[in-house]
Amino acid sequence: MGRVYLEHGGGGITYHCERCYTYLSNENWLQSTAFQGSTGPAFLFSDVKNVDVSKADTRSMITGEHVVRDVFCKNCSAKVGWMYEFAYAESQQYKEGRFILERKLLTVKEDLLQGTKTRTRRASSSGSSNVSSDTVT
Repeated sequence: MGRVYLEHGGGGITYHCERCYTYLSNENWLQSTAFQGSTGPAFLFSDVKNVDVSKADTRSMITGEHVVRDVFCKNCSAKVGWMYEFAYAESQQYKEGRFILERKLLTVKEDLLQGTKTRTRRASSSGSSNVSSDTVT
């Protein structure tokens, strides 16, 4: 078995796997915070890194039928959300090729001074964040 290759897309606010802290996405790719996942609130992203996807599956969701793939952290295999492969309703087709990451399954990191200080926040299902550590570099 080879070494796992992980990417980092940068960003002032970054989103990481809650279990192993692997980089997943950033604020520039965040499209919406108005989504709901199986664990509570969720985010819609245009791009996500360091994930593996499952086989496509048709699911009935609040907004109708969609073909989706579950999304797993490439480093620890934790489920972190899903990807919209296809939307049957024309009004939902903007979701195609985009990713849902569930807030409860993420850790949010904020680079306050672009590389000088990093504040790590653990995302909660209530929408508030608890500061878990500060690191000055």
